[in-house]
Amino acid sequence: ALIALLKAEVPQVPVLLFPSHALHVDAAADGILLLSLISGRNPDFLIGQHVVAAPRLRQSGLQLLPTGYMLVDSGRPTTASYISGTTPLPHDKPSIAAATAMAGEQLGLRLMYLDGGSGAQYPVSAAMIRAVRAAVDTPLIVGGGLNTGEKIYTALAAGADLVVVGNHIERNPGFLAEAVAATAAATAAPRPQIQTD
Repeated sequence: ALIALLKAEVPQVPVLLFPSHALHVDAAADGILLLSLISGRNPDFLIGQHVVAAPRLRQSGLQLLPTGYMLVDSGRPTTASYISGTTPLPHDKPSIAAATAMAGEQLGLRLMYLDGGSGAQYPVSAAMIRAVRAAVDTPLIVGGGLNTGEKIYTALAAGADLVVVGNHIERNPGFLAEAVAATAAATAAPRPQIQTD
């Protein structure tokens, strides 16, 4: 129902799924981030969930967007790190994030996603975003802890191609206007569209 509502309200914007489990596939969407948790060493989230989901994904016809997902320490334990049984990348070690992203790109992942996790105490640092941006040519997504226009602007100015704001908008729908304004300010010049082929 939510996907249909989104497509009716903003038909020009593609609806992409961010799955938290192999069974979270809905063919009504336009695509799915095929997440490989490359910051962790839990094989279930590196490939195991993908094996379970593969037949369903093929049948769905969704555009698959292989994504290197990197959890970054955000000052408090997050649901994602708890459920995945992994330790996030250290917040103050941009070189580790850059090397992890390079490895993901070398494995053929087409997007990189730095995430402080839902309800992050603080966002991924600008230094880490810059380091990953310099290390890979893939589009870069950044999320977690982006609860002010200034933080969104900083992430985009540091090199993020896309920012994800979730919990704060759920609690404060009026923040959407501030998020849009910050995005417009940071991306005054046209930016290339995400290429996945």
